[in-house]
Amino acid sequence: MSGDSGGDDPTNTGAGPDKPNLTDPRAIRALAHPARLAILDYLGDRESATATECADIVGLSPSATSYHLRELAKYGLVQEAPGTDRRERRWRSSGGWRVGDDAGTDPAARAATQLLAPLVLARGDEQARRFFAATPHADPEWWDAANFSESRMRLTLDELRELTAACVELVESFAKRYPRKARAGRPDARDVLLEIRAFPVPGPDEQPTDT
Repeated sequence: MSGDSGGDDPTNTGAGPDKPNLTDPRAIRALAHPARLAILDYLGDRESATATECADIVGLSPSATSYHLRELAKYGLVQEAPGTDRRERRWRSSGGWRVGDDAGTDPAARAATQLLAPLVLARGDEQARRFFAATPHADPEWWDAANFSESRMRLTLDELRELTAACVELVESFAKRYPRKARAGRPDARDVLLEIRAFPVPGPDEQPTDT
């Protein structure tokens, strides 16, 4: 599981580092909050922002938003940015995040991911619903360029790893070629949400049980 809060090219001067790989259960739990996900998305569109600016987006007070920013900074998801006014604390994205590398072997990390995953999935689902709801007013060319598909394959563990690695490599190559922040002012470009869900279909012994 990963999130892109800017698509920064780490080879560019001033860009953020590679996406933090969240294996610490505390870091994963810290991300599992709707306001924090919204903050990261907002920072992905701009060089930096204050807590007050972020507060207008997430619908919280500046003090509450500042707390969320400090929690995100604690785990390397955001960082302080230079500001013209020393009294004004500005924040910028660290370039995104990912969960999964080496986290699956830690029961605590997996439990924390169970808190985060529904929020991430729900955000994507809501955007998809909004896209379809706007269909009568959608630009037909953008509509034709969009894609919704589902594929079901029979793969081994190594083959699934090969598939997901190839998808990640392709997406990251596009993110580096077309950095989101650098293209924010282009009138011919729009934000595009790309989700890749690749997981084994749960078997009978993997079904959730009531507690």
